[in-house]
Amino acid sequence: MGKQILIVDDDEKIAKLIEIYLLNEGYTIFKADDGYKALEMMDIEAIDLVVLDVMMPGLDGISVCLRIRETRTTPILMLSAKDGDMDKITGLMTGADDYMVKPFNPLELVARVKSLLRRASYAVSVPQQQQEHIIKISSLQVDKETHTATVEGNALKLTPIEFGILYLLASHPGRVFSSEEIFELIWKDKYFESNNSVTVHISRLRDKLEKEMDGEKLIRTVWGVGYKIEG
Repeated sequence: MGKQILIVDDDEKIAKLIEIYLLNEGYTIFKADDGYKALEMMDIEAIDLVVLDVMMPGLDGISVCLRIRETRTTPILMLSAKDGDMDKITGLMTGADDYMVKPFNPLELVARVKSLLRRASYAVSVPQQQQEHIIKISSLQVDKETHTATVEGNALKLTPIEFGILYLLASHPGRVFSSEEIFELIWKDKYFESNNSVTVHISRLRDKLEKEMDGEKLIRTVWGVGYKIEG
């Protein structure tokens, strides 16, 4: 059975355009034209990814994203006509995995969908000799096989992107990864200087870790270079 994608957009023409391109890739498509219907659909169907418009009547995309993140780590690709940095940061901070500005190239959207689905299905690939089933650092335990992370037995609610970043850093203790390296390894896409996705996701990941680890700062910033986790 192919991956199931939910398109949430009150603009019928845009939703239909996205549907045509994704159907062409073999995905099963569900559609909702408002936030409430989207949440109902999430409860009924096994949705693998959500393409979510921000500006909708009733329950908007930001609210839908927050509601989804209360119980699920389903990848979310957010769409918006707003192209300001703060708009993108808001979308990513509320739990979206990626953000595209309208109007967009449908082929780019398809590429981003594929990238997010890959990240949801597999942990970051590392050389075979470096792979370990379970990584333990301080009170954190990262399990590559089950794609889970726990702190003293308490499960962390991480999105696929957040888990990918955490596993990448934890599997290479002491090594500093630049934002460019992280983006290209996790998103499987070309990095652009103006892209702040890594910074936002690192910030969100830090908040979750520090909340569970009593303020312990596991992810370190090496200013001007990148990020690392000490062994």
